Amino acid sequence: MTDHPSAPAGKPTSYSRVTLSRIMTAVDVNLYGTVHGGVLMKFVDDVAGAAAARHSGGTAVTASIDEIVFSEPVRVGDLVHAHAQVNWTGNTSMEVGVKVVAERWDSAEDEPVRVATAYLVFVGVDVGGAPRPVRPVLPETPEDERRYREAEIRRAHRLARRRAIQAHRAG
Repeated sequence: MTDHPSAPAGKPTSYSRVTLSRIMTAVDVNLYGTVHGGVLMKFVDDVAGAAAARHSGGTAVTASIDEIVFSEPVRVGDLVHAHAQVNWTGNTSMEVGVKVVAERWDSAEDEPVRVATAYLVFVGVDVGGAPRPVRPVLPETPEDERRYREAEIRRAHRLARRRAIQAHRAG
């Protein structure tokens, strides 16, 4: 794991966990009668931002959405839950993983259906908007360790992609 010499003391993964829930209504739908992807994206950003702020102990802003996958449509009346946690931290940035599940309004006794997953990168910022150190995340379980390692892979890919694009533009 990454050392954070100037960061505050670390916090366990569970400290950052946040769940937001809402019922989807007719104002959330597209022309196909399912919930707009953008509505779900905002919901994902909201829950991820809450987890990032909780973990970092202050303001954190969205730097990028690394990936969002919509696996099932969401319908009007569905009770949707977005679960977020900080998976990985750097010096000023952190990756937040989000899982979105829906309880179908017409089959509420069934298990919730996974409808989306996402990975977002947040940066802790001070009152002037400059990046500030964030405390390390301390994985607690084998699942947390797996998520931490996979977050490092996604970070390496983001950095490699950035370098490749910069090299292409320079050449």
